[in-house]
Formats: sequence, C-alpha cells, structure tokens
Amino acid sequence: MAASYALLLESVTRTYGSGRNAVTALDDVTMGVPRGTFMAIMGPSGSGKSTFLHCAAGLDKPTKGGVTLGDTRLAGLNEEQLTELRRERIGFVFQAYNLLDPLTVADNVGLPFRLGGVPVPVDRVRAELANVGLDDMGDRYPGQLSGGQRQRVAIARALITGPDVIFADEPTGALDSRTGKQVLELLRGVVDRTGQTVVMVTHDPIAASYADSVTFLADGRPAGELAAPTPEKVADRMTRLGDR
Repeated sequence: MAASYALLLESVTRTYGSGRNAVTALDDVTMGVPRGTFMAIMGPSGSGKSTFLHCAAGLDKPTKGGVTLGDTRLAGLNEEQLTELRRERIGFVFQAYNLLDPLTVADNVGLPFRLGGVPVPVDRVRAELANVGLDDMGDRYPGQLSGGQRQRVAIARALITGPDVIFADEPTGALDSRTGKQVLELLRGVVDRTGQTVVMVTHDPIAASYADSVTFLADGRPAGELAAPTPEKVADRMTRLGDR
C-alpha cells in the first residue's frame, strides 16, 4: 500500500503530557499523500497542523500509530538514522527561510551535502538555482536578497537531494501577495515538471488553491478533503469546519 504514496500516516496519535494534563494534538489520523502531488493542510489554530508536519517529517514521534516515508517506516529508525533521512529524503521550506547568513547562496543550497560529509555537486547546485530563477545569484549572500529570492534559495535547497517529500510550512507567510504568488507558482511548477511531492501547511485560501487537494484538520482529526480547490471553496469550507 505504501508504494503508491510518498507519505503515509496510519492511525497516528500524538499526545503531550499525561493524566489530567494530557493534550491530544493528533487523534487517530490516517492519511496518504500520493507521489507527484501537491497537498495543502489547513485548519484553525490548534487544529494539529504543526504536529502533523512534525510527525510526518520525523521531527516528532507519534504516541501511537506509524509514519512511512516512501518504503521506510520511521518507527524503526534511531535518531542518527532519522537525521540522515531528513537530510537526504525530506526537503523543508519554512516561513522564515532558515538560511545561514554567513554562507553564500550557493553554499546554502549545497548545505545538505556538506552536513552529510560528502562533496557538494557544484553542477547540481547551479542547476537548482537556475530552476528557481536565481542562476546568477550563487555568489551573493542571503542579506543581499529580497524575501522572495530568499524563499527561492530555500526551495532550491529543499530540491537539491531529490527528496521523497518537500514540507512547506506557511511558505508565503512573510511575503507580500505578488511575491507569494511567484513562490506558489514555483512550487506548483516543481510538482508538474518533475513529479515532486509537496505537502504545504497554510492558513491562506489563495495559497491552498495552488494545491491538487486540501485536507482539513479540526481538533486533531481530519475534517474533510477538497479536490481542485479554489480560494472561494477553501474559505467556505474553513468557515464551516466547526459545524457538526
């Protein structure tokens, strides 16, 4: 079953604390992300979006249930193996870019290889920068770039290892609407051109409309899906998530 999915969560529950103080952030979530698709995850504050991302990316361990990335079950991996998996098979794009200011743009993109102790493939770095429209920016530093350009560097870094999944956490949250649109078009194009899989956590109906589908979370549980989303359909569904 897992073979057709880039990511599969099976009966994942994540509880923090114990006894009366226990808080269940994810409650028996089963969800698969087909390879080569763009999925958005949405829900109100406290719905479990961040916990979903952390468990799915191997940054946090479920209390119950399991996560499978490609054909690898995360539950059987130790911390060293999880670190290697995140470096080589998962790409991350964050709202705050998470670039290293003392490094050039090219060095930021090649960072996963440096962290893994292997030679940086310079030609691949150059190719990924070209793919995100920054082929002449490799020698610059993050502080010399606009917010949109920095997010493009982060996307190039996320793509460089050919990951199973790219997790994008509010990737347009720090950008103006025009620049955000360019970043979303870039992510959409990466999926369409290369068959990359993208899972994006967002609160923005316009951002979600770039995805193939939207999965809604409420109170730590899936609360419906929407295929071929439009901003209007997403916004309407979000207003009705609390309905029972």
